[in-house]
Amino acid sequence: MIRMNTLKHVDTHMGELISDLQKLIQQPSVSAKNEGIEECAKLVKTLLKFSGLKSEILRLKKGVAPIVFAEIKSKKNPGKTLMFYNHYDVQPAEPFDLWDDPPFSGVRKGNKIFGRGSTDDKGELITRIKAVEACLATTNDVPCNIKFVIEGEEETGSAHIEEYLKKYKKKFSNDGVIWEFGYVDAKNRPIIGLGMKGLLFVELSVRESIRDAHSSLAVLIKNPAWRLIEAVKTLRDSDGKILIKDWYKEVLPFSKKDLELIEKEPFDQNVFKKEFGIQSFVGNKKNLDAKKALVGDATCNIAGFVSGYTGDGAKTVLPGEALVKIDFRLIPKMDPKKQVIRLKKHLKSHGFNDVKIKIFHGEAAARTDSSHPFVSQVKNAADKAFGKSILNVSNAGTGPMYPFVDILKSPCISIGSTYMFSRIHSPNEFARVDLLKKTTKCICLIMENFGKISEDI
Repeated sequence: MIRMNTLKHVDTHMGELISDLQKLIQQPSVSAKNEGIEECAKLVKTLLKFSGLKSEILRLKKGVAPIVFAEIKSKKNPGKTLMFYNHYDVQPAEPFDLWDDPPFSGVRKGNKIFGRGSTDDKGELITRIKAVEACLATTNDVPCNIKFVIEGEEETGSAHIEEYLKKYKKKFSNDGVIWEFGYVDAKNRPIIGLGMKGLLFVELSVRESIRDAHSSLAVLIKNPAWRLIEAVKTLRDSDGKILIKDWYKEVLPFSKKDLELIEKEPFDQNVFKKEFGIQSFVGNKKNLDAKKALVGDATCNIAGFVSGYTGDGAKTVLPGEALVKIDFRLIPKMDPKKQVIRLKKHLKSHGFNDVKIKIFHGEAAARTDSSHPFVSQVKNAADKAFGKSILNVSNAGTGPMYPFVDILKSPCISIGSTYMFSRIHSPNEFARVDLLKKTTKCICLIMENFGKISEDI
């Protein structure tokens, strides 16, 4: 069993954890703008080294954000390796005027630390670093080999993670991966995620004329916005079902065990609706159907629509061009490359040859089998640290989990400190100090469980 003084060390050194998290927040690292990426990578490397890990910066090629890699070998159990995957880049902080404090201040107010990246993903990263530090400080060892892979492109789609994994496959080899984040629900129960949905992000555009025109000419000149609306309307119905031919062709139904887990997972639809100020769900889903949708439904979402004049007041303009950005969430067995082909065929067959398609990003979904021993090891630790935990078949969001499963053959599980309403990707993002502490202890216990060779968890 892990020594009690290891967990006490976490309690007595929370000031250092908070301080280091504030340092990370105060270093902007916006991948979409290439702002502070190199500086943040160096800061992460320094923090890892200070905590007792051998750390280095790995590069792929010029212009690609570096990966920070760190490792430490276990003296008592060198035959098993646990990896932590995280990212040091963050989303843009705009709109700045909606922040109560500067977005990169890292200001603490009571139980909360505010700032871009406070939870996603610098808060999660610091809990893992400090868990390793606590083990080393109190036992002069770690329960198993530990590796960190910390990238700088996650918020822009992890465009080069596959290349990194292939290039450094041997260096990155492991027996299990703790994913970059994990949600904690409104009742302070960690949601242990066993998978991630995939993603296909595209831009559709139509150009009708060489320039914007006076709107009186709408009797003669076609409006590209209307054209694009007509095209988009063919993609899905009002209940959210995607209407593209063969979109669901390879999809398998939930297993019996998955359905059991989904049914057990708590979901307060009233709290959820209140948080977002909504009256009903898509397709008027309720209770179990809503939970099943979050875990296993594909989506077709309009992420942005741009055409004509969008400023204050009125401007009678007929736009020359219109574009819409769409993200499709994919579920297991949906191949992004196949789905692109199906999208193109769909638009062509419906007479929208004039709609141009630009592909930004595609990644497949991934899931870890709920019966894998790694799952019980993580759940056991979470139950001890938090009192109770919830198994989630798949997160509704997307991350580059599939390459880790496909290339490294690693089971991946997400667990962390992110309060489900912590405003990630929004103004006033915050981390809760109490959850950072519990999660750090949880990571200590996960390492201990994972390092056990023959004992049953």
